[in-house]
Amino acid sequence: MKKIILTGGGTAGHVTPNIALLPELKAAGFEVSYVGSYNGIEKSLIEKEGIPYEGIATGKLRRYFDWKNFTDPFRVIKGYVQARAIVRQKRPDIVFSKGGFVSVPVVLAAKHYGVPVIIHESDMTPGLANKISFSAATKVCCNFPETVNLLPEGKAVLSGSPIRKELMEGSRLAGLTFTGLSAQKPILLMMGGSSGSRAVNKALRSILPELLKQFQVIHLCGKGNLEPDLKLEGYCQYEYITDPLKDLMAAADIVLSRAGANAICELLALHKPNVLIPLPASVSRGDQILNARSFERQGFSYVLEEENITDARLLDAIRSVYENRNRYISAMEKSRQTNGVDIIMALIQELAQ
Repeated sequence: MKKIILTGGGTAGHVTPNIALLPELKAAGFEVSYVGSYNGIEKSLIEKEGIPYEGIATGKLRRYFDWKNFTDPFRVIKGYVQARAIVRQKRPDIVFSKGGFVSVPVVLAAKHYGVPVIIHESDMTPGLANKISFSAATKVCCNFPETVNLLPEGKAVLSGSPIRKELMEGSRLAGLTFTGLSAQKPILLMMGGSSGSRAVNKALRSILPELLKQFQVIHLCGKGNLEPDLKLEGYCQYEYITDPLKDLMAAADIVLSRAGANAICELLALHKPNVLIPLPASVSRGDQILNARSFERQGFSYVLEEENITDARLLDAIRSVYENRNRYISAMEKSRQTNGVDIIMALIQELAQ
């Protein structure tokens, strides 16, 4: 039986593509294990899937001053020692990394033992953790055509993102039943990521009286962001949705979302017209802005930057996308950047030989 180690963590976006590969890996007969941080979000998500999990020490390598910059390198070194022990014990045929700083020690340990490594870079420009790991990679998969030229020559593969199979099997009727909404008015689904987005939540709620004249709204607002007193006909809010998400996506006519790479690749695979509000460069490295602009150039999305949001602009953006939804759907249907599972699985099986 072939063995594979999956790694990646820090955010749900570094884990869900790994989860999307699990059914195909199991069907292909791979023995799967996962290496992540001691208590990161990846631990609970992976253990829920019944996959053996190993935690290692991890530290973040920052581009800015922080006192933790003096201690985290020692955690990285400890993590590397732990990762080498895990790789030596498990003797995998291949390692697949989704990035995040916990993946760096694992990838470098695999290189030490001559184990082939596939890295997946979600964003248009590579993150620091993946940049550090590129020298150890056999292949580097990516989501955006623009990314190919930023990757090591001879290693780049335009694969798209692995999409969870169950997300493609949602039921509109089940989504309407779950939310109690009607089939008579179009539905807007707002997603702010696993932690939510206060700025986008506030912007959406400020236009609800006008928006609800034309649309119904499913609002995934993130943990701690519910407003229990906000009760309007045609509006339902949830902190975070797991299993029923596929049905809510099936029920949605358009989507309002941040521009995390995995989230927007799921919208592309599902052919969902969307308005993207990327995370501002002031609180990020600007990757969501680049992701969103790439999708805009390809005709998949309408982009509205957070700094430019007003009630009128947000309403206009939502209405424009809905009115032109067939144009967005047509562009997405023509795209070859859909579900990366098949391409990545072919690479895994080839390199694991």
